[in-house]
Amino acid sequence: MMSEIKIGLEIHCQLTYLQSKLFCSCYCDYRFKIPNSNVCPVCSGLPGTLPLLNQNALEHAGLLSIALGCNVPNEIVFYRKNYFYLDLPKNFQLTQYNAYGITSIGVNGKLEFEADTKRHARIRRIQIEEDPGRLVYENNTVDNSFYTLIDYNRAGVPLVEIVTEPDFTTPKEVRIFLNKITSIIEHLRICDTRLEGAVRCDVNVSIGEGKRVEIKNIGSFKEVEKALSYEITRQKTMSFHEIEIKAETRHWDDARKITKQARVKETEEDYRYFPDPDIPTVVLDNAFLLTLKRNMPELPDERKRRFIAHYELSDHISQVLIDNKELSDFFESAVNIYPSPKAIANWIVSDLIKFINGDNHSQPQSNDQGGTFHSGLKIEAKHIAELAQLVDQNIINRNTAKGFLNQIIKTGEMPSQLVKKTNTSKIDDKNMILEAIETVFRSEKSAVNDARQNSKAINFLLGRIMQLTKGKVDPKIALDLIKKKLIESS
Repeated sequence: MMSEIKIGLEIHCQLTYLQSKLFCSCYCDYRFKIPNSNVCPVCSGLPGTLPLLNQNALEHAGLLSIALGCNVPNEIVFYRKNYFYLDLPKNFQLTQYNAYGITSIGVNGKLEFEADTKRHARIRRIQIEEDPGRLVYENNTVDNSFYTLIDYNRAGVPLVEIVTEPDFTTPKEVRIFLNKITSIIEHLRICDTRLEGAVRCDVNVSIGEGKRVEIKNIGSFKEVEKALSYEITRQKTMSFHEIEIKAETRHWDDARKITKQARVKETEEDYRYFPDPDIPTVVLDNAFLLTLKRNMPELPDERKRRFIAHYELSDHISQVLIDNKELSDFFESAVNIYPSPKAIANWIVSDLIKFINGDNHSQPQSNDQGGTFHSGLKIEAKHIAELAQLVDQNIINRNTAKGFLNQIIKTGEMPSQLVKKTNTSKIDDKNMILEAIETVFRSEKSAVNDARQNSKAINFLLGRIMQLTKGKVDPKIALDLIKKKLIESS
């Protein structure tokens, strides 16, 4: 039964807006650098080096802890998690651990989310830790790779790990929760979630009283849902045939869409945690917490309520906007230019978002003012604002505006420029429209007779007039004149 399924999450979120790594001055941004060029004696674990904690990492992690309803302790401690693996240059990872008291940056939180009904997931802990390096395989696949390369540029990059209780019962719930977590992270501006590897998720799955299986190496949130669906089916099938489910770590094979055994799962004792002797206990006083709360930005749920109350947007449209911070910023920038929130929101949610979601390389990225998208889409808030204004003022119709949108995202031309360039402004002169109606009535006599008998046939005549005028006629005026002409000529 689905109620027997228990799913817990371990979400790793890099603090990408920081300038340096967690315990040294190497750049936090390791991407697109020559392999093993973004390292120093500290993050490569050379003897005699001492770590120095990045204070901004504490602030970012503290903001997230408060946003997720966690308790923030007065003191936090860093532990060494000892294990040997190729991507771990020090042979231990600096992280946090709660076995000997609460020493993580956040504990016992809760986040509400809406699946088929309102649900909440408990946050067991939020801990600060350093990222390991990267292993690079031939053709980017572990199987059949003749070599493994190691790039330590990422080693020591600051991240937070969000560990939930096993409160999820379906892959769909997990996807919805991850979308909400992503939106919160974006609004807090602690992580650029569009960067490769910036947010990763491991999942733990068990059925009934069965053993817990961890799935790692999942490349995206979409793949998380697929991996869970596969693993649940695998465990159910094994239980049905009375085959023992082992406590193990499995990897997600993206190409074959299956999970496969990686290793037998380690226990807590295997890691031999102990407090790092080189990092003193960090005291978080009340002033620190008060400053964080005072600087807390508007979170997605608060923003959604404001969109509904202030802009009178629907619950659905508000949710679509706040799910992506860049879309929300873009929307508000456009409304500041042309105050027609419903029209602008409709353009974004119904039309623009298709271009964003339809191209993996065109992820929305706004500037600090939220007024533009980078990476492929040349559209800015001023374009959508003017497009909505031209339609509202009946200068162009919506079909013409949609065509303009296709052009704008490629060239960045203003809609008003396209109106002049293509001569596509609406024809609302009644005499000109009547001339077009006369022409269609003469050439479509059979359709005219049908329209006298069946009002639905009028749409055919309207379509012919729109075709004749290349869509420039105001359809409302044309429809009224067609009806009047039918009465007069009957």
